[in-house]
Amino acid sequence: MRNNYYKRIRYLREDHDLSQRALAAKLGMKQAQYCRYEQGYRDIPTDVLIGIADIFNTSTDYILERTDDPSPPRRRR
Repeated sequence: MRNNYYKRIRYLREDHDLSQRALAAKLGMKQAQYCRYEQGYRDIPTDVLIGIADIFNTSTDYILERTDDPSPPRRRR
């Protein structure tokens, strides 16, 4: 079964009024590389997935469609 997380990262990016180029710059990559992730042509490496979750203050589980709750994960004390 194909994961559709690329739809979530596009939604998050657009919801925060960021261009692909701007988000790619925040992640330290070229726009073309980020575009491949968002279009579902390439799997997102773990470090990039975590970076996207941090930028949008959400969980990796939300991006990976393991939950529909976009709230950030609670930090352990």
